[in-house]
Amino acid sequence: MSNPQDYRPAQGEIPTSPGVYRFSDARGRVLYVGKAKNLRARLSNYFAPLESLHQRTRRMVTTASNVTWTVVGSDSEALLLEHSWIKEFEPPFNVQFRDDKSYPYIAVTLAHEAPRAIITRTAKIRGAKYFGPYPKVWAVRETLNLLQSAFPIRTCNESDYKRAMSSGKPCLAGQIGRCHGPCSQQVTIEEHRAIVNRLVSFLGGNDRSYVRELTAQMSEAAAQQQYEEAAVLRDQIQSVQLVLAKSAVVLDDTVDADVFGLAGDELAASVHQFIVRGGRIRGERNWIVDLELDDSPATLIEAILQTAYDDEQPPRSILVAEMPPDPKVLADLLAQQHSIAAVDIRVPKRGDKAAVLDRARLNAVQHLMLYKTRRSVDLATRSEALATLQEALGLDEAPLRMECVDVSHLQGTNVVASLVVFEDGLPYKAGYRRYSIPTTTDDTDSIYQVISRRAAQLNAEARDDAGPGSFRNRPQLIVVDGGEPQVAAAHRALTEAGITDIGLCGIAKRLEEVWLPEDPFPVILPRNSDALFMIQRLRDEAHRFAITYQRSKRKRDISTQLSGIPGLGPARTKALLRHFGSVARLRQATPEEISEVNGIGPSLANAIIAVLGSSEDVAAKESEAASTNDEAPEPSNAIPVEQLTGQSAESDTSANLSDSETR
Repeated sequence: MSNPQDYRPAQGEIPTSPGVYRFSDARGRVLYVGKAKNLRARLSNYFAPLESLHQRTRRMVTTASNVTWTVVGSDSEALLLEHSWIKEFEPPFNVQFRDDKSYPYIAVTLAHEAPRAIITRTAKIRGAKYFGPYPKVWAVRETLNLLQSAFPIRTCNESDYKRAMSSGKPCLAGQIGRCHGPCSQQVTIEEHRAIVNRLVSFLGGNDRSYVRELTAQMSEAAAQQQYEEAAVLRDQIQSVQLVLAKSAVVLDDTVDADVFGLAGDELAASVHQFIVRGGRIRGERNWIVDLELDDSPATLIEAILQTAYDDEQPPRSILVAEMPPDPKVLADLLAQQHSIAAVDIRVPKRGDKAAVLDRARLNAVQHLMLYKTRRSVDLATRSEALATLQEALGLDEAPLRMECVDVSHLQGTNVVASLVVFEDGLPYKAGYRRYSIPTTTDDTDSIYQVISRRAAQLNAEARDDAGPGSFRNRPQLIVVDGGEPQVAAAHRALTEAGITDIGLCGIAKRLEEVWLPEDPFPVILPRNSDALFMIQRLRDEAHRFAITYQRSKRKRDISTQLSGIPGLGPARTKALLRHFGSVARLRQATPEEISEVNGIGPSLANAIIAVLGSSEDVAAKESEAASTNDEAPEPSNAIPVEQLTGQSAESDTSANLSDSETR
C-alpha cells in the first residue's frame, strides 16, 4: 500500500485545462481513467485526507504509485478520450463505458431513393453519410428531433416507407406532420432530396443559418421578457452546438498514424507522441531532448523519427509539426528498415488531423513546463547549479542572491528597465524593481543608468546600517541581458560607485554565451548544464517583467494622447478602447470604423487617426519592432516563466513595487 502524498504532483504543475488523467501502479498498469474540465481542481480531490475519501477511491489511490494527464481542447474531447482509454486499458477501478459500445453517429442514407436520418453505432451502412462520432447520445436524439422541424426528412424504416408508398397512405410520422417524406404526398422525391442535401450541408458545418435563426428567436423572446421560452431556445442551441462540435481526439476509423507535437526553447525541446490506431488515440509518449546550437525544428524532427522506431514498426502515416530536411529519403529508410510498403510523412495544415497535431503540441508545451518546474525547484539541482556558477565565473562565494537587469523599448520610446531577483535559485518577487529611463542614447547607456542607480541604492543601504545584517539584500552576482558592450557599461557603473565585491556577467541571446568584464572571450557553459538553465531563467524573467512594464506605460501614453484631442474626453476615450478592445486595433482602424463608435463623428475620427498615425505607418513600425530583441513576440511554444513558478509576477508587483525607481 502506497501513500498518495508520495506521488502527489505539486499544485502548480497541474494545468487548469480540460483533460484526461490516469492513475497507474508501480508496474505501469492503468488502474483508473477519468476526465475533468479542470484537471487541477479535479485531481486535488484525490489527495484529500484518506479518511474523507470513498472506500473504493481510497483503495485506488493507495494502490496507485503515479498519476499522469493529457490535455485536450474541450470537455467533449475529454469524454471521448476517456471512453477510448477505458476500452483500451480496461482499468479495474472504472465502472463506466464497460459495455463495449461504440460512439453514436448520425447517418443519412443517401443511397436510398428517399434518404432518411438515423442514429447508429455502426459505420457499415452502404452509401450512407456519417456525422460524428458524438459524446452524448441523448444530445443527438434531442437535436435530431429539433432538426426535423427545419429539415423534415423521413425517419421511418424501409418496410414502413414501401408500405406507405404502395398504399398511398402516409405513415404515422407523416400523418402528424413530423415527416415530409414522399410517402406523405406533400413533397416529391426530388424535393425531398433537396431537403436532405440541406441537412447534410448543415451537419457538415457549411450552413449555420439554423443556429442563427434559433439565436435570433432567443434574443427576441428575451427582449419581450418571455424568459421561459428564451430558456428553452437556449437549451436547443446548446444541444445543436454540442452535436455539431468537432472532436480532435477521434478520427476516421481507417486512420492509423503517429502524431508528433513539438515545443522548445533555446536549451531543450519536449516531444509528445500520440499513437492513433483505428481513428482513436490508443497511447502516448513524451520525452525531453537537449538542444545543440545548430538544432532546428526540422532537423530535430528528423532525429526523433530516426530513433522513435528502433523497437517498433511505424504506421503508414506520420504527422509532424515540421517537415524534416529530406522527407522522402527518411520515409524510404523507415519503410526499408521495417519491410513495409511505404511511409507517408506530412504536416497537416487543416482539418481533424491538424487538430490532433495541435493537441500533441499543447501536451508537449505542458510537459516542457513540467520538466522546467521540477528541474528548477529541486534543491540538489539548484545547489549544484549555484556551485557551478561560482566556479565558472570566479566568484568568492556562491551567488545565493542574483539580480538581473533588462531594458525594453519600442523604437526608442517608453524606455524602461526591470530588475528581478533570484534567491537560492528561485524568484524572489518582493525584490523586483522597475525603472523609467526618460532620456537615453542606446541600450548600453540605459544599462549604465540602471546599474548606477542600483549601485547608489546599495551604497546607501551600506551607510545607513553598519550592523551584521546590513548586507542582507546585497547580491553576490548581477546579470545583464546582453553581450560584451552591455557588460562593459554595467562594469563602468559599478566601478564608478566603488563597488568591487559583487560579481558581474552578461548573457547573450541565441548562443547563450556568458560574458565577463574586461574579458575578450565568453564563458561557454555546457548547454545541458543546470547553471546555464538557471541563468537563462533569470534572464527570461527579467525580459518578461520589462516588457510587461513597457507595455503598460505605452497603454497609458496612448490614453494621454487621446485625452489631448479636442472634443475627446474621458468617456469617449473609454468608449473607443472598449469598442475596439485594444490600442492595436484602434490604431489599425479606418476613420469610417472609428466613426461607428457612439459620439465619434468623421472629423473627430480623422483627428484620432492624425494623432495615432495611419494603420500603414503603425504596421511598418510594429513590424520593425518585432525584429528587435525587446519587443519580439514570444514563439507559440515558449513557456512563460510565471508558469514555471506557478504564479504571475504581475499579480503581486503592485504591493512589492511601492519603493520602485518609478516613484
